[in-house]
Amino acid sequence: MTDNELREAAGQFFWWHSIRLRDNVVTPGISGENAAISVMGIPDDLTGVSVLDVGCWDGYYSFECEKRGADRVVASDIWETSGRDAFDFAHHELDSKVEPLESSVYDLDPDYAGRFDLVLFLGVLYHLKHPLLALEKIASCTKPGGRIIVDTIIDIKSQLNLQPVMIFHPGSEVSDDPTTWWSPNPAAVAMMLGASGCLEVTNVTRLYSGNRSVFHAIKASDAECEERARQEYKDRHRQIFYGPWPGK
Repeated sequence: MTDNELREAAGQFFWWHSIRLRDNVVTPGISGENAAISVMGIPDDLTGVSVLDVGCWDGYYSFECEKRGADRVVASDIWETSGRDAFDFAHHELDSKVEPLESSVYDLDPDYAGRFDLVLFLGVLYHLKHPLLALEKIASCTKPGGRIIVDTIIDIKSQLNLQPVMIFHPGSEVSDDPTTWWSPNPAAVAMMLGASGCLEVTNVTRLYSGNRSVFHAIKASDAECEERARQEYKDRHRQIFYGPWPGK
């Protein structure tokens, strides 16, 4: 297939990202090539690292991690908006070893998905009705000491508020997008990640593209997560807590 034929074939699909398929062939993505990857803080060298890309869409970040030497990359999505054709097309043309996983974030389970050194959760959180549950699910698929990268819209008005705030959007208030449910402030993102089992949370890119922010979080050890859950149960039920920890 010539370069022109490849461009024509790629043009049949909807692309959010511009993915370089060959030196002279880039998919016609809405967001532009490499539009935001520089602010995500993804390590340049991923040699030996396992990666889970949650909400991968057309696979841009999954393929990029593969290029950076990741040992294993799993690309997870439900592909409900525009289907999986664009992902499959790029996967084939790049001769990629990325593993597609058709799963809702709410259904992610380490028993079948595994646990990973690096989990990407980019441009997904604010689209979900249940963001804390989603963070708990991706944290469960992160190895102890592993890194979670979250890219999300934030609430600008409460950006400097140290109290966690999350604005609910029942309609199309944000960028005329009815799929945006929430705008958390940075404190809310950090505290939700902490409640999901992360020890360290860093706001690595405080603001880009007007209302977006990037966070890195380090997953606690299994023992630390167990102790946190135990203490949280006691704290939240301290008035009625008389017996042993459930299951003990």
